[in-house]
Amino acid sequence: MSATWYECKIKYKKIDETSGMLRVKTEPFLVDAISYTEAESRITEEMSAYLSDTEEIKITNIKVANYAEIHPFENSDRWFKSKVSLIAFDEESGKERKTNMYLLVQANDVKEAYDNTVSVMKDTMGDYTIPAISESPIMDVFPYFSGEEDELDRLERFNALKASVPADNDMDEELEMADVLSDEEE
Repeated sequence: MSATWYECKIKYKKIDETSGMLRVKTEPFLVDAISYTEAESRITEEMSAYLSDTEEIKITNIKVANYAEIHPFENSDRWFKSKVSLIAFDEESGKERKTNMYLLVQANDVKEAYDNTVSVMKDTMGDYTIPAISESPIMDVFPYFSGEEDELDRLERFNALKASVPADNDMDEELEMADVLSDEEE
């Protein structure tokens, strides 16, 4: 059974990273549900973990999202929408036919999103192209897990991937200098 993803726009108070002030923000989140009603209750439940008891959220919009698959990746903090065109040959008309699908892929930049999309599609038997990748406004993704034992492992892996932070690639001056000095001594 394939998942139905609902995009829920939520209005709530959040500390602005640039000014440090508490501001009202409207941000989209993705939730896996079987109906609009379940999507509303699930997003309310998921967001309550991030808010204090006195803060409230307002759901401004819920709509069915058109993502075929969602793929979290380790050490990534943003979501990208990848348009993938599956190419099939129509034998009756003798023409190529393209069918588009959209993937939500986690990455740090567009190049990494492209690489992650290619890695997701590597086992695809047919031909495909990736005509577009754009950063998605989606802030977070909340998949549904039934609580069965085999799904608990999937939930833990999904949350671990989602919660991982990008690796810090800043250069450590002391280690770099020690490395240079050790090369000169040899």
